[in-house]
Amino acid sequence: MYVIAGLGNPGDKYALTRHNVGFRTIDLLSDKYNISLTEEKHKGLFGKGVIEGEKVILLKPQTYMNLSGECIREVLDYYKVDEKDQLIVIYDDISLAPGKLRIRGKGSAGGHNGIKNIILHLGHDTFKRIKVGVGEKPKGYDLADYVLGHFSKEEEDIMKDSFERASQAAVALMHDSMDQVMNKFN
Repeated sequence: MYVIAGLGNPGDKYALTRHNVGFRTIDLLSDKYNISLTEEKHKGLFGKGVIEGEKVILLKPQTYMNLSGECIREVLDYYKVDEKDQLIVIYDDISLAPGKLRIRGKGSAGGHNGIKNIILHLGHDTFKRIKVGVGEKPKGYDLADYVLGHFSKEEEDIMKDSFERASQAAVALMHDSMDQVMNKFN
């Protein structure tokens, strides 16, 4: 069983912000594979289903971004999922241009507080990740204000395509090697 976790913040006011690209990708997977996100436990909102022959849990932690690891740890423990091979985390990255993807199998948090908290709760940094570029914050902007801000109309059009590609990368990570997926999507 795989856990595909998209990071974001709960609530309507955050729904279309840069920080919620993980949630939006999970919503796309939910629609595409008819997996309802109706279960609420382990500090998350999730649904169970099958994607291309693999059992999956699509997960949106409801702890707010900075405490994402609490929810993910609980889900992994409850369902006895091997986080090094069967956890895929999708999140925003300000070091990538809007819409660019970067697939990784391990690494530091790179300043991302949600990833920092996941690493803290897992006790290591080895898990599959899909970074979705949201663009670098403009000079003089507060980082929190930037990631909690909305995309421009032009960026939003680019982002819709990136959510589709991120969802495809998540499915590929269940079947193909890390190198194959990196070569295809990075």
